Amino acid sequence: MDAPISPITHLLPQPDLYLHTSSGTRIPVHASILASASPVLENVIMSNRIVKINGVPHDAVTAFLSFLYSSRCSEEEMDNHGMHLLALSHVYLVRQLKQSCIKGLAQRVTTENVVDVLQLARLCDAPDLYLKCVKLLINNFKTVEQTEGWKFLQKHDPWLELDVLRFMDEQESRKKKSKRRREEQRLYVQLSEAMDCLEHICTEGCTHVGPYDVELKQEKRPCSKFSTCQGLQVLIRHVATCKSRLNRGCLRCKRMWQLFRLHSSICLHQDSCKVPLCRQIQLKMQQENRKDDAKWKVLVRKVATAKAMSSLAMPKRNKERELRLGKGGEGMTLVSAFFLFSKRLR
Repeated sequence: MDAPISPITHLLPQPDLYLHTSSGTRIPVHASILASASPVLENVIMSNRIVKINGVPHDAVTAFLSFLYSSRCSEEEMDNHGMHLLALSHVYLVRQLKQSCIKGLAQRVTTENVVDVLQLARLCDAPDLYLKCVKLLINNFKTVEQTEGWKFLQKHDPWLELDVLRFMDEQESRKKKSKRRREEQRLYVQLSEAMDCLEHICTEGCTHVGPYDVELKQEKRPCSKFSTCQGLQVLIRHVATCKSRLNRGCLRCKRMWQLFRLHSSICLHQDSCKVPLCRQIQLKMQQENRKDDAKWKVLVRKVATAKAMSSLAMPKRNKERELRLGKGGEGMTLVSAFFLFSKRLR
């Protein structure tokens, strides 16, 4: 049975070729149009002039031919035959149609058809569409797992199932690694703030603690890093009165000593620095020819970097801190930073 000639062809010369579909229908076409649109069809026409497109519905073939003649694909055709058109465009090397199908299917992929589109994307070498499907599948795995498509995949394509599950494990590992890095970065920023506060307290003084040669004002306003500075002042006052520190039995005193050591490791003005023990710790380390372990060196470098970056971003940072304080949040407390700090040195 011959299909009627498409309205697209009524202004062209008489068709000189028939295209056979799997339904037994013959569609009159122009060999020159097909050959110019697809190198694969060009080779078929030059070989035997018999063109057969099997394995897809007749309407999908009609939509495919419509694109070959007009270089356009309607939304309705994409809705109804998007997957078939992607397969045809890949097999017959019609790049423009393939890109349109990839874009169109990416917008139409759902939890119901994601497995089918995923398999097709792999077969048709469409990595962007494949990645889109994998992400949607992972984000909605509980729902997709109940679909017939996933059950079919488990029975007939275990390698693809393994790839998806492996991708899920890798993404989870990346999330954990990224979260760990963010937590470490917050620690470095908090410790850099502690270094700034330590210098500030020992040079100018703050609300309750200051250098011996500076008289503190009773109504002195809190500094911009109040939460960190306040915690550090409490720690300093504890060290000054602690009776267990001489026997090295006080954990809070040990943490204060670690802060003094950290400050000494990054201080650039040791000759004029007013932080207690800054110069003495550095000299002692030189006399003992002490070689810090790798973890300590990494910590010192990270805190120094965070301190430098903090000074560059100070205006923006102050604004963000004001917004947080206005909402009642103070971010990571100094006690939390000390706890994480101690864990890093174990």
